[in-house]
Amino acid sequence: QVQLVESGGGLVQAGGSLRLSCASSGRTFYPMGWFRQAPGKDREFVAAIDWSLSSTYYADSVKGRFTISRDNAKNTVYLQMNSLKPEDTAVYYCAQSEIFPTITVKNYNYWGQGTQVTVSS
Repeated sequence: QVQLVESGGGLVQAGGSLRLSCASSGRTFYPMGWFRQAPGKDREFVAAIDWSLSSTYYADSVKGRFTISRDNAKNTVYLQMNSLKPEDTAVYYCAQSEIFPTITVKNYNYWGQGTQVTVSS
């Protein structure tokens, strides 16, 4: 059984940084992604990373500010978020897919419980 556990969310001022972590177990060498969902909005793709070559893919809204990475020895994926904006406020989810790259929610088979990120202006 696959388990994904996010951590690292919190409250930060605009312009600040946070690093999210996603620890996985059960099935680890697969592409991973980060999504976010703000109140009243659909869940949206943020970033994805392949497992073998660490190829990455980003949403235009976060390109240049966010960095996805992974440590396969620790079965952990990270999302470094810099220059945060109030519009980045959302619950952030990590998820596992069998496809890379893909931005489609339905292509991700396993999801974490989410971690709240709040950016104040």
